[in-house]
Amino acid sequence: MVFSFGVRYKIAVSDVPIPFLDKDALIAQLQAALAARDTLIEALRLQLAQLRRQSFGQSSEKLDLQIEQLELSLEELEGEATLADIGKTVTQPSPRQPAVRSLPEHLPREERRIEPECGSCTCPDCGGDLRPLGQDSDEMLDALPVQWRVIRHVRPKYSCRGCEKIVQAPVPVKAITRGKASFATLAHIVVSKFDHHLPLYRQAEMMAAQGIDIDRSTLAGWAGQASRLLDPIVTRIREEGLKAAKLHTDDTPVPMLAPGKGKTAQARLWVYAADDRASGATSPAMVWYKFTPDRSGVHPQTELKDFAGLLQADGYAGYEKLYRDQRIKEVACWAHFRRKIFEQHQASPTPLSTDLLQRIAELYRAEEDVRGQPPDIRRQHRQDHSKAQVEALRSVIDNALRRLSPKSAMAKALIYGRKRWDALTLFLDEGMAEMDNNIAERAMRPVAVGRKNWLFAGSKAGGEHAAAIYSVIETCKLNAVEPQAYIADVMEKIAGDWPASRWDELMPWNWKPEPKTTRQAA
Repeated sequence: MVFSFGVRYKIAVSDVPIPFLDKDALIAQLQAALAARDTLIEALRLQLAQLRRQSFGQSSEKLDLQIEQLELSLEELEGEATLADIGKTVTQPSPRQPAVRSLPEHLPREERRIEPECGSCTCPDCGGDLRPLGQDSDEMLDALPVQWRVIRHVRPKYSCRGCEKIVQAPVPVKAITRGKASFATLAHIVVSKFDHHLPLYRQAEMMAAQGIDIDRSTLAGWAGQASRLLDPIVTRIREEGLKAAKLHTDDTPVPMLAPGKGKTAQARLWVYAADDRASGATSPAMVWYKFTPDRSGVHPQTELKDFAGLLQADGYAGYEKLYRDQRIKEVACWAHFRRKIFEQHQASPTPLSTDLLQRIAELYRAEEDVRGQPPDIRRQHRQDHSKAQVEALRSVIDNALRRLSPKSAMAKALIYGRKRWDALTLFLDEGMAEMDNNIAERAMRPVAVGRKNWLFAGSKAGGEHAAAIYSVIETCKLNAVEPQAYIADVMEKIAGDWPASRWDELMPWNWKPEPKTTRQAA
């Protein structure tokens, strides 16, 4: 016997006559079918909520306010109103005006003096002489188009009257041999693309609007040259980063154009970040990126083969080989675990999901009290405050797993955390460790924003160039260094045979901009 619902869904029942079926067995079969249906509905509802959130939802993962509580509060406030309030004139507070900020002092200023139409000598009413009484002034921020200029190097020749020796200054170092771009131009191109997210074709259009016709392929070549010049800096960042006691890592997909196929392949961009400022360290923060044609686990295993310490990452299976000999300790990410619970809560909020999210929020609030403190203070604070909260949270999770169906979405989210419980709770014993991997995720944010504009990497070489330039720009930003000025200056020094024994002087955390007077005199 077959029961059909619509066109696609059918439920088949055994040919055995129903009266001959055991009543308890039939009930059990129906209950199992209902449970399977409920699990499927829950999973589909979750997928739909995730898709809606990705397409239309907000990126924040904060808990929503309880609408019932808000409505109750409003009813209570409305109930306190009396008839005496009716007829009173309610004075609405005037909107608060934003504070007027002075414009930066370092900007050049052009003064435009505006005299009265009658002049500054005679009164328009009686013709008497006018005397100065003071003045009013107002400043506005003005914008000018990017100013392009041509630098023409002239090298005069001189000859000796006695021996006929010819004396001439050496050829100045160039960013590109027989090229027409200065170091400042290369820096402007790469920073505009990888920090301001302007694809090369847009930059070419903007330059053409000012009468500078340069092909996009030429700009791509300039970006590649900048990457090659910055290679010693990237290498040094990686060498120093691997000496750190803790690293954060993550990866993100980057489409790469497949030659001859007219479509893209799924490449990856990996990030490795060393940043211990939250644990009171004074060592410089740094980050470097690696471009790979796929997501094979061999890539992080190769990159970190000489690293020893704490590794904060997600649950990607490619990292598991790194943890086997205990040379590298896994520190799992509470933000990933929380996100899985939050997705369930957003799709179908329950007292369990609300309780779990509030307990995790309490752990984060405890972390705020020791942010920036040394590792030993952080560890002691976590042992005194967070450890008991973590143990209580584990009990709640274990009790929930005993009640939930293993196939339910919430159970899968909780199982994800319980399988990584040792790595999730390692931060209690390691004062240097963080609760989450947000340091790496923040380092990936510029890539995610830029990818929406430049869409794909043109080739493997192009992806590697992008990784190198991202490494320099993002390390500059971590050390409060302006990337464009840094890149222009450092590329010129490297091209001018800067000695390898002095690489450390050029690193972003040691670099100092030259005084403007010196640069202008040069």
